[in-house]
Amino acid sequence: MKLVGRRRRTAHRVRAAVVAWALAILAPGTGAEAQTGGAARPISLSDAIRTAGDQSEQITMARAAVLRAQGQQMQSRSELYPQLSTSFSYNRALASQFEGAFGGPPSDTTAPPLPPCQGFVPDPALPLEQRVRMLEGQFNCAAPGGGGLDFANLPFGRENTYQLGLSFSQNLFAGGRIAAQNRVARAGVETAEIALRQAEAQLSLDITQAYYDAVLSDQLLAIARATLDQSEATLRQAALAREVGTQPEFELLRAQVTRDDQRPVVIQRQADRDLAYLRLRQLLNIPADEPIQLTSELREGDLPSAIGESAASDAPARAAAPAIIVDTMVTRSAVDQALQAVTVQEALVAVAESQRRPNLMLVSQYGRVAYPTGFIPTLSESRQNWNVGFSLSVPILTGGRLRGVERVAEANLLESRARLQQVRELASLDTRSAYQQLASAQAAWEASSGTVEQAQRAYQIAEVRYREGISTQVELSDSRILLQQAQANRASAARNLQVARARVTLLPNLPLGGVGAGGQQGPAQEMPPQGQQAGPQQQPAGGSFPAMPGMGGL
Repeated sequence: MKLVGRRRRTAHRVRAAVVAWALAILAPGTGAEAQTGGAARPISLSDAIRTAGDQSEQITMARAAVLRAQGQQMQSRSELYPQLSTSFSYNRALASQFEGAFGGPPSDTTAPPLPPCQGFVPDPALPLEQRVRMLEGQFNCAAPGGGGLDFANLPFGRENTYQLGLSFSQNLFAGGRIAAQNRVARAGVETAEIALRQAEAQLSLDITQAYYDAVLSDQLLAIARATLDQSEATLRQAALAREVGTQPEFELLRAQVTRDDQRPVVIQRQADRDLAYLRLRQLLNIPADEPIQLTSELREGDLPSAIGESAASDAPARAAAPAIIVDTMVTRSAVDQALQAVTVQEALVAVAESQRRPNLMLVSQYGRVAYPTGFIPTLSESRQNWNVGFSLSVPILTGGRLRGVERVAEANLLESRARLQQVRELASLDTRSAYQQLASAQAAWEASSGTVEQAQRAYQIAEVRYREGISTQVELSDSRILLQQAQANRASAARNLQVARARVTLLPNLPLGGVGAGGQQGPAQEMPPQGQQAGPQQQPAGGSFPAMPGMGGL
């Protein structure tokens, strides 16, 4: 029997040494905060939300979408105003087919001189030869100096050509197309702005969840460490009682097992805390080795100013008023987006119908063309062209294309209206769900009020009774488990209440089901049933708080 007891004590010592080594590795003094050797950076929830908003890629893309929509609106609106453009071109002819084309043969000096320049009066009585000579004289008079026709200002074969032009156009009637396109552009801007508000609200909720998960992990780790300290104290009392002979070896072994079983719980809580802080650092783009200190606590009625205070005071009252919930559904951003989608489709139907109507436009073009004898033209060497007119286009036969466009637009309009009705129903359900979760979280918080104090008092009494020898270690362990469960439930209820309040506050701008991409808000921490020891096999994998959205790969 002595040999068996010695081996058992040796096995407990080895296991205790291994667990102590693991605790030393995960101790706060050897974590990321201690490795940097610097002071921890204090971060409140408001600071975290502002920091994430400045560095979020989703917010940047949403702002870019707003800027893009505004640019598209400017493009659509520009068709209402006159359009004026200018153009300039220069052409250098290296070789031309018109070189020497108008030189002609040398003049015949033996021919009789042409008659002097005078008005050409066709006289049928004159001989044909004389009438031809008079006609040739008129060609001779047309050129300066009487040398024949002057081709100097014609474009044929010119080495340098300059063209300067102005083009003007103004839409007079487009069958309602421009007005409809402007409505589409305005709806696009509204949709982009709604999407930006949704991204900001979703980011605020994600940061709130991650922040309070980290705060909760701190508290759960502190509870686990306090329970371990209590187990250590009980073990010391049992060892002392064993030495003086007032307690059997069984009580000492039970105290050792209780203490050793609590150590894996501390290790698990430490791992959960490190994971929660890693998630928060990733959302805030903070280096993993930079120490941070969370300054916001899990207190009732504590909402960050970055989220707002509009729904914090009257949230419980709204939860009990279904009529108010229905009213708040109208303000949901998802419903506004669906309304804008219907507006867009109605405008596109008008655009499709406008293609059947005439399109009238005022156009004008002005240009100057110069063929200089040198390289730089002068004003006298340029000629001008200026015209103004109207452009009218009317579709006559399109082979059914316009009717097909109209049917597509009408089908899209019907679909957008059905989707609007669907979104309204989902928004009503989601809004009621959010207020129901808030009411549930509020009830859980109120139910946990006073439980921690009662459990703490019960454990103190049990500890005194055990120290005085009037109770067993089973009673003390049960009291310790109840205290740990009450503290964890209280902390989890505070976390769930804060997240539920933040969600209700951000509800108007949240997308449907807006609790992050990771799913719905998680339940409070489940503790082991009364009478069972809290060991690692009874802890939920991955920690005691809900997984953060978009962090499933951690």
